[in-house]
Amino acid sequence: MRNLLISLVILFFSMVQGLSPNCNIQDQGSTLQVINVNSPCSPFRPKTPLSWQDTVLQMQSKDKARLQYLSSLVAGKSIVPIASGRTITQNPTYIVRAKIGTPPQTLLLAVDTSNDAAWVPCTGCVGCSSAAPVFDTANSSTFKSVDCSADQCKQVPSPSCVGTTCGFNKTYGGSTFAANLVQDTLVLATDPVPGYTFGCIQTATGSSLPAQGLLGLGRGPLSLLSQTDSLYKSTFSYCLPSYKSTNFSGSLRLGPNSQPKKIKYTQLLKNPRRSSLYYVNLMAIRVGNRIVDIPATAFAFDPNTGAGTVIDSGTIFTSLVKAAYIPVRDEFRRRMGNSTVSSLGGFDTCYTVPITIPTITFIFSGMNVTLPQDNFIIRSTAGTTSCLAMAAAADNVNSVLNVFANFQQQNHRILIDVPNTKLGVARETCS
Repeated sequence: MRNLLISLVILFFSMVQGLSPNCNIQDQGSTLQVINVNSPCSPFRPKTPLSWQDTVLQMQSKDKARLQYLSSLVAGKSIVPIASGRTITQNPTYIVRAKIGTPPQTLLLAVDTSNDAAWVPCTGCVGCSSAAPVFDTANSSTFKSVDCSADQCKQVPSPSCVGTTCGFNKTYGGSTFAANLVQDTLVLATDPVPGYTFGCIQTATGSSLPAQGLLGLGRGPLSLLSQTDSLYKSTFSYCLPSYKSTNFSGSLRLGPNSQPKKIKYTQLLKNPRRSSLYYVNLMAIRVGNRIVDIPATAFAFDPNTGAGTVIDSGTIFTSLVKAAYIPVRDEFRRRMGNSTVSSLGGFDTCYTVPITIPTITFIFSGMNVTLPQDNFIIRSTAGTTSCLAMAAAADNVNSVLNVFANFQQQNHRILIDVPNTKLGVARETCS
């Protein structure tokens, strides 16, 4: 009996520790821990816990601005969201730790697969959030500005010169910022990257800019992949923890080593006009065991218009063009029978009875990704309300783009292999 009691005590304290994640885990090798911005390990989590309904509405609000940002990339022009009486923020959902400078200063950077350049708020920034630490350039012995004549200065949007220092202006969601182009040592996990080029933000306006700075994982010339090609071979993978998980177990693996061997692949499509975006060929969607009748034009890839499907780490809920979403939603409702349908914000298919659809499958060229309910149903804390966690592309944005978003990616390893132009997906528990 005494041994049993000791075992129960050990089990209890193990469970308590599991509920309070260790936020001081050090990154190892070429692998970084990925934190949800609402995690107990995140300094950006709400000071006052939100109700389930307010949490969902806040996530939807972030997606509005995110989708407008992606649409601006597709359209090739800036689109500034209209807030409609409430602040719309566009902060990406997941962050990693990075160290910049000599001696190193630790910063938290948002992970964004649809952006190229990295940028951080720097000392003296006007309009930057006070919620995050800033990079103190004066305290780094390896810091230097990029000259206007450098090749990197030609690779930023709207370059300008202040003396001989290269600067640039950028629109991100509903925000704009001005930054100097600079270089310093970047350390990711235990990998030093000397002379990394990034934006040092001087002024910012609007509420969409990630307070913590950003690490661009796109394919452009100033992206992490391009600047570290000799080190990481333009290959990385990530596994995102659940938005409701308090565990500190998501990860970003850089380079071809330690990537999963058993993984299904689809081809990455090249769009020279939108090189940052990871386009893939989505062919069909199956609800339960039935393939939904969706016109092929809803998924067709067109580099000229930007139409097609992208996989994005910054959008929370999958967005489908109406020609695809409405048939998927209607098949979902049909399978739920005569159950009463309600709505919550942008979700138009919610129920107060158990969901009977076991899976939804996204059929890509060369691979099927079958999602369990946790990846397409968002449930209230009490479990009394469940909503289909997808939406139709809004009328006020470019509606030709399908976005396979991070709620649907949770607890999957997403592998990007640029040299072999392929994207892999494997089921992995990281929550």
